[in-house]
Amino acid sequence: MLSLTSRLEVDKGPDVTATSPLSHREAARLVAEAVDTGRLERAPAERLAGSLLAPSVFEVLLEGARESKRLGKGLAVSVSRNVFIPLTNLCRDRCAYCTFAKQPDDPAAKTYTLDEVSQVVRDALRAGCTEALFCLGDKPEIAYRSHRAWLAERGLRSTAEYLTQACELGLLEGMLPHSNAGILSADEMAALKCSNASLGLMLESTSPRLRDKGQAHYYCPDKDPAVRLRMHEEAGELRIPFTSGILLGIGETPAERVDTLLAIRDLSDRFGHVQETIVQPFHPKSDTPMRDVLAISDAEVAGWVALARLVLGPHANVQAPPNLAPGALELLLQAGLNDWGGVSPLTVDFINPEAPWPKLAELRRRTEASGQRLVERLPVYPEFLARPEFFEPRVRDACLERVGADGFVPPRGQGGDAVEAA
Repeated sequence: MLSLTSRLEVDKGPDVTATSPLSHREAARLVAEAVDTGRLERAPAERLAGSLLAPSVFEVLLEGARESKRLGKGLAVSVSRNVFIPLTNLCRDRCAYCTFAKQPDDPAAKTYTLDEVSQVVRDALRAGCTEALFCLGDKPEIAYRSHRAWLAERGLRSTAEYLTQACELGLLEGMLPHSNAGILSADEMAALKCSNASLGLMLESTSPRLRDKGQAHYYCPDKDPAVRLRMHEEAGELRIPFTSGILLGIGETPAERVDTLLAIRDLSDRFGHVQETIVQPFHPKSDTPMRDVLAISDAEVAGWVALARLVLGPHANVQAPPNLAPGALELLLQAGLNDWGGVSPLTVDFINPEAPWPKLAELRRRTEASGQRLVERLPVYPEFLARPEFFEPRVRDACLERVGADGFVPPRGQGGDAVEAA
């Protein structure tokens, strides 16, 4: 079989400088080499990023990413049927683009009781969900005396301790928890590993510049890239299947985006624990300081999905949330993604409530129309299930009970509810 380099018949002539315009021929050479070697390095990635939306570059970039995905993941595109449980929307950070975080005196502020968690879990089980996505604000007990008192009344010192109780409840009642709780210590992650199938933290960006005054993360101590990178490392040391991701459009440069993807790849190379990388576009919201910032185009999102595929390699799991680009699912499917993330038949996306989830049946129809097939996964990817060191034994057992030999949830009529039931 000819390599992509051969099939594109690209010129192996002398390299051009990083500052010169990128031609179709040069882009084809860079992309083909990335597909053939299994990864895209910094200099060519920055060159491609600089001409991302030029039609001749965009087309060859997506073609290469699509081929890379085919080589590593075949025709499968996965989705997790989940329920979103925003355990608390109190948060000590004040991201300039966020509407999720509330202060205690806001009528919309809410911390779920364990009884409420239990009710959501029961409803989710009836809806055929397998994943309980626990998402919450970062360390609200540091900022708010009232929340510290609320925790103390329950014999708790931290929100992370309360999350551990909620996840234990979710697991015992039949769900597989995945927690995205902001910055956690190694001890907190170790405690959560006892009941979680996986954990997550969007790296978002490696740029410390975004913490400068006037930037998106100025009021966000937990968005310090060094802090977030260290948590990724500690999760790797603890052997926890871990979700990371990049956030597009919050003031970062193309070179900073490339650096973020390379940082995620390095973490995966070192620890083998990064189970997926989310490529997520920022959505401006009317009641935030960044309300007048333009959202990036669907084409740019697709271009960065393609670059993520080439940087991270054919065997990486690359995800793009379908509710954040609902008119461009076909384009994203041609850009090398192999996962849609969690989609809930029951709850809204509490982070982006203005963006409704697609129906799972519609997602399946559009995925299959692209020549690919939709499969349902758990909140941990199949390749991790063969690595028992990444799980508390009872959590791994609970995962294995829900999947077939391929590690995916069986289709309806073969042992479980799956995407066909949506």
